[in-house]
Amino acid sequence: MAQQIISTPPAQTGLVSSVGEVADDAEDAGEGEQRDFVVPPQWHGERLDKTMAEVLAEFSRSWLQQLLQEGCVRVNGVVATKAAQRCVAGQSVSVCLRPTPQARAFRPEAIALDVVHEDEHLLVIAKPAGMVVHPAAGHWSGTLLNALLAYHGQASHLPRAGIVHRLDKDTSGLMLVAKSRQTMDALVQAIAERRVQRRYIALVHGPWRRAERVEVEQAIGRDPSNRLRMAVLPAHSGGAKSAQTTFTCVHSDAAVSVLACKLHTGRTHQIRVHAAWLGHPLLGDGVYGGRPDGGIARQALHAAHLALPHPVTGAPLAFHATPPPDLLAALQQRGLGYNPSLWDELD
Repeated sequence: MAQQIISTPPAQTGLVSSVGEVADDAEDAGEGEQRDFVVPPQWHGERLDKTMAEVLAEFSRSWLQQLLQEGCVRVNGVVATKAAQRCVAGQSVSVCLRPTPQARAFRPEAIALDVVHEDEHLLVIAKPAGMVVHPAAGHWSGTLLNALLAYHGQASHLPRAGIVHRLDKDTSGLMLVAKSRQTMDALVQAIAERRVQRRYIALVHGPWRRAERVEVEQAIGRDPSNRLRMAVLPAHSGGAKSAQTTFTCVHSDAAVSVLACKLHTGRTHQIRVHAAWLGHPLLGDGVYGGRPDGGIARQALHAAHLALPHPVTGAPLAFHATPPPDLLAALQQRGLGYNPSLWDELD
């Protein structure tokens, strides 16, 4: 099999930026503790948020400002939403200290999981595209972590509910989850020592005109011109981390190439960044220069194969996840089916 190793930049292609995801959570008007106080004379004329932060000193000013924005504060019985509102000595202030989305993020939620494998030590989950792995701004609920907290009792005692690696929100496929701290430590070590094999299916723009197999070794870090993206950076630059991906072309036509991607490291957006750096952004990946095509509106990336020694017994484990309907349809348009054995032949 022809192989190409790339460690110097190819011709740069125009990549488009994108803005971050818009927060779509709405705080329920529900339960919360109420605190009442009267504005002291020494705080006459001060900003409302500053006065609240002084009187309710156990809470951060930023959180109190958030409560103001959400209509949780009343001055003399009237809802106050402006942090800069000036206080008057003797005014009565009521603050409803209801939980913020952040405070409620790490709660169990009865969300169905596609469990590919389970034993007393670990889980292998097939994550659907669209599911966020960890709670974060704009996604304080409905995450894989919330689902795991409801799925098994020990998850609440583990960092990140036992999640040892992540997939982007719009990437589908296999994920490892530990069910004990011993297993979690062993899996983290196995990933660091590259004893966990992770292979992905990617559909990228353009015909493949390189060697059948291409090894990309390019450091990745935060894009200095757009902090919402990652980018290939000089290895010596601040924040850059070494990253290695093997791309094997399975199919190529005039518009789209189908790649099998093997991760050797696990940097944020690694496959997406390396593919775009090669001049082949993923279909649907607007962050790195892709666009919707062939019925695919999200980044066309699927974690299809996972293999590792069992973290406790050492027995070999191997799992495959059939691509979801959007990727299967795109493959079928090109006369391709999903063949799990292909991934066993790529080493």
